[in-house]
Amino acid sequence: YTILSKVHSDRNVYPSAGVLFVHVLEREYFKGEFPPYPKPGEISNDPITFNTNLMGYPDRPGWLRYIQRTPYSDGVLYGSPTVENVGKPTIIEITAYNRRTFETARHNLIINIMSAEDFPLPYQAEFFIRNMNVEEMLASEVLGDFLGAVKNVWQPERLNAINITSALDRGGRVPLPINDMKEGVYVMVGADVPFSSCLREVENPQNQLRCSQEMEPVITCDKKFRTQFHIDWCKISLVDNTKQVSTFQEVIRGEGILPDGGEYKPPSDTLKSRDYYSDFLITLAVPSAIALVLFLILAYIMCCRREGVEKRNMQTPDIQLVHHSAIQKSTKELRDMSKNREIAWPLSTLPVFHPVTGEIVPPLHTDSYDNTSMPLMQTQQNLPHQTRIPQQQSAGQY
Repeated sequence: YTILSKVHSDRNVYPSAGVLFVHVLEREYFKGEFPPYPKPGEISNDPITFNTNLMGYPDRPGWLRYIQRTPYSDGVLYGSPTVENVGKPTIIEITAYNRRTFETARHNLIINIMSAEDFPLPYQAEFFIRNMNVEEMLASEVLGDFLGAVKNVWQPERLNAINITSALDRGGRVPLPINDMKEGVYVMVGADVPFSSCLREVENPQNQLRCSQEMEPVITCDKKFRTQFHIDWCKISLVDNTKQVSTFQEVIRGEGILPDGGEYKPPSDTLKSRDYYSDFLITLAVPSAIALVLFLILAYIMCCRREGVEKRNMQTPDIQLVHHSAIQKSTKELRDMSKNREIAWPLSTLPVFHPVTGEIVPPLHTDSYDNTSMPLMQTQQNLPHQTRIPQQQSAGQY
């Protein structure tokens, strides 16, 4: 039958507070809990992913991170435990998912945080390595090589890796999909001796100027890292906790700080009745009365204070009124004449006499006829009631 879920025995780890903690979730450890491929003898290489969370919560503690690039690579839990969790066991639930069979396997990781000696280390330096990803830096051999290079430069009696952070968690951009492009990683280390002169070279004014101009500073010990690690010296951070002054100040009550008001007292459940008559007068009656008064004043000005024609005539000189009256009369007379005028017909359109009888021939059209299209000269052939005059014939025909 198919086993949907299996629970492994708990595993206990004992990291120290303030020291980097790394725990690898190996795929080979969970492969034996999933059924093999249908064909016997075939090598099992199922895609496996992991889900990690604090017991009873949907996510991990704030100091603990998890990364897994592909379902065919191991997962890594890493982080720097805090002093607040010393003595308190932290139970992490780890669930492995087989993406081929959709089966799960679970076990618990119990993290017992121990207090470290001489914690915290007073001198801390954070390096930014450009040619590394976080999972590459978490490998024990790579991290050991980097700590060896730092110890060779710093020469401390005690050196610990405090924390490792991906550049993406610091707001960095995702690199281009090129083989040599890495996202970068921040590595913080701590020591018990002051910083060496090589590390102090970053604080020189010349190197600070070169960093402001986006130029690489000149560091004498860079060649000890360059063979394997490309360090951005402009992003190095040196912290001396021995010179750190406590910023805690006692709160002095005064202006700007509210006094203690005691316990919160909610209002009672019973509400008293309230008279809204005064509110009605203020919000509706008063504005309406003001608007009515303004309306009456405007109506009096517009209707009762009109000057009129008589006042205008009284303020106008007499000679101007005479001229105006004469112009009006002349204009009216011209308009009346234009209505009653009769247009004389052109001579070419007057009636003609009959050539024989001498009678006046009536006009061709009435007075209402549009004479704009009438020809100016009428031919004899167009005249009605016209008698043809006999033409003189030749002698032979006579």
